Amino acid sequence: MLTVLFAAPAGLLPDYETPLADALAEFGLSATIADESTPAAQIDYVIYAPTGPVQDFTPYRNARAVLSLWAGVERIVGNPTLIQPLCRMVDPGLTEGMVEWVTGHVLRTHLGIDRHILNQDGVWRHYAIPPLARERRVTVLGLGALGAACGAALAALNFQVTGWSRSPKSLPGITCLSGNEGFSAALAQAEILVTLLPNTPDTENILDSAALAQMPQGAVILNPGRGSLIDDTALLAALDRGHIAQATLDVFRTEPLPPEHPYWAHPKVTVTPHIAADTRPGSAARVIAENIRRDQAGEPLLYLVDRQKGY
Repeated sequence: MLTVLFAAPAGLLPDYETPLADALAEFGLSATIADESTPAAQIDYVIYAPTGPVQDFTPYRNARAVLSLWAGVERIVGNPTLIQPLCRMVDPGLTEGMVEWVTGHVLRTHLGIDRHILNQDGVWRHYAIPPLARERRVTVLGLGALGAACGAALAALNFQVTGWSRSPKSLPGITCLSGNEGFSAALAQAEILVTLLPNTPDTENILDSAALAQMPQGAVILNPGRGSLIDDTALLAALDRGHIAQATLDVFRTEPLPPEHPYWAHPKVTVTPHIAADTRPGSAARVIAENIRRDQAGEPLLYLVDRQKGY
């Protein structure tokens, strides 16, 4: 009998308890879901969220792996007490949610939908006809699981999709660029920019004033990735002078976004409250159970975090 610690906020357990039990049984695993009252030495695996009760992993010396409920691991990867293998969450439900948010807001921007929704004043206006998707250039920064899925969905809608990553990649339907030179080229053609990079020292403020200046006049930014990717002061300045036409932001350095933050009142900013993608208990439970099954069978863990890269 395996013992699995659910080290996430207690309010999440009712949502996960049945899906986890069902998934573990489906994968042929006999396991008990434990809480912190269980002696740490008895724990075989830790299901983890950074907002949960466990910050010191030293007592869990017998745990074979820490399985994160979050796609991002920046709040745990540097924890010196964590010596166990760490797996990030790549949840099909989370990926589907991200694809839906990104494609929805790309289409909203591409079609100019806000002009109609926000101007219902009884005046019949003939706005310029938007280009077809095959005439619109979209750049996706970050070609991990989420970026690749969003890029593929946009390419399927006939958008001209360019993707950028630090290391070279090849993905069908996407023009893949990499490195510093590729970054500049990706920005230069980004009529719509989608940011899905991880939060690392290398990506902090990657969209600073110099990067924003390389984007086309009137470009639009969608950020469902990490709040730290954008220099907020630089973005506000670019919006105010009209170089960037609009920004839809789902993630922020401080969450909830404080009421006094200028993003709330800015006419060219749409704030969504970190809803682009979330872990779904049903599909996430199957990912966790599959990783436990793999480890018990001596197979490699899925979505293992590279501590040096930070993701």
